[in-house]
Amino acid sequence: MLDWSKCAAVERIAGKVSGAWLFKGTRVPVAALFENLEDGATVDDFLEWFPGVAREQVEAVLEHAEQSLTVA
Repeated sequence: MLDWSKCAAVERIAGKVSGAWLFKGTRVPVAALFENLEDGATVDDFLEWFPGVAREQVEAVLEHAEQSLTVA
């Protein structure tokens, strides 16, 4: 499981969106990015659909996920 607490682009606030990891400053769950990508959306699609999320945040989340795969 990823340790999202080490990713500066996300936050978790008790009581906000059921305590899910969110893109910082938004109510958009990080899981929404991965769900949309799995369904064939592009990063540009995601950014269009969730205008409160910055490209830099998406890039940071994807980098964090990628780094977690290479750490053994």
